[in-house]
Amino acid sequence: MSTVAILIIIPVFCGAVEVNCSQPDHPSFLVALSPAFDLSAIRPVENQKTCTNISVHFTLYGILGVDEKSQLLITYIWLYYWWKNEFISWDPVQCGTDKISLPKEKFWIPDIVINEFMEENKAPSVPYLYLYNDGKIKDTFPVRVVSSCNLNIYTFPFDIQNCSLTFNSYVYYAQEIKVFLGRDPKTITELSKNVMTTMGEWELVDITAQKLVNNDESGLYTDMLAFYVRVRRRATMYVVNLLLPSCFLITLDLFSFLLPAESTDRSSFKMTLILGYTVFLLIMNDLLPVTGNTIPLINVFFSLCLALMVASLLETILITNLLSNSPDFSPVPRWIRILVLNCLGCLVCMPRKTEKPKNSGRVP
Repeated sequence: MSTVAILIIIPVFCGAVEVNCSQPDHPSFLVALSPAFDLSAIRPVENQKTCTNISVHFTLYGILGVDEKSQLLITYIWLYYWWKNEFISWDPVQCGTDKISLPKEKFWIPDIVINEFMEENKAPSVPYLYLYNDGKIKDTFPVRVVSSCNLNIYTFPFDIQNCSLTFNSYVYYAQEIKVFLGRDPKTITELSKNVMTTMGEWELVDITAQKLVNNDESGLYTDMLAFYVRVRRRATMYVVNLLLPSCFLITLDLFSFLLPAESTDRSSFKMTLILGYTVFLLIMNDLLPVTGNTIPLINVFFSLCLALMVASLLETILITNLLSNSPDFSPVPRWIRILVLNCLGCLVCMPRKTEKPKNSGRVP
């Protein structure tokens, strides 16, 4: 059987070396590639002034949660890295394959990191990558991303959060490594929505990308690629459990004004409502986000409802006091009666009381 040659390009100072492959199968193919494995410690370019282009994209598999107190977004993604190893190339027809799966430790791996990463990756590791006949390398692995995110919960529970995932090399500058977008953001969004299985109370809106440059004090800069993940909170549970009961209680307090003012049951009824509303807020306190940046608008709404209930109880106490001590008060001046009964009464659409005709005393 004729020998098959694989060309492995060694750096310029070593020259080019031809390695013979005894037959087109994986064992002999792996032996033929062994000289290239010794070059795993250096960036795989013939000339060290050549820039290595890293193509990056990911698929969002799940939104595990959002921690408002710690300002964290927890997601599960599958990362895809592409780059070219200029030391390796072969003829797929002669060697019997155009790609092969090999252990990662045998190759140079780019030190791409996510700047917003806050915890260690707890996803299972993938020890292999794909090597193609033209020298391209594909590295894919899952990542459980716990990333920092500036959360704005002012419009809770109708809030939309925009969190960034910034990819860049930790050591290499842009003259050595550049990071490029490997897939259109619309395609990433559509694919993520199709494969996403875990969202909880959050749903994915879209994913966008943008190139960034981080300048250094020495004049060098790092090439960066930022992905922006927008997620929307599902507000149905909060509307049913928080807003609707609060609206029911404040409406019930409003209709309590139909009770007779001189009745003691009116004040007792209002105090019971305030007590029930306070217990309701204590029970539902765990559903409200806690953060020191901004106060959610819904918290202001609850405080306003409680203040209106307290004001309603104070009004009942004042009216009860006036009715109980009315014999001890002086008569109301005529101008106040005209202002309240005629002017203010018309403003609140209260009908004027019509006097009954006096009976002349005649018997029909």
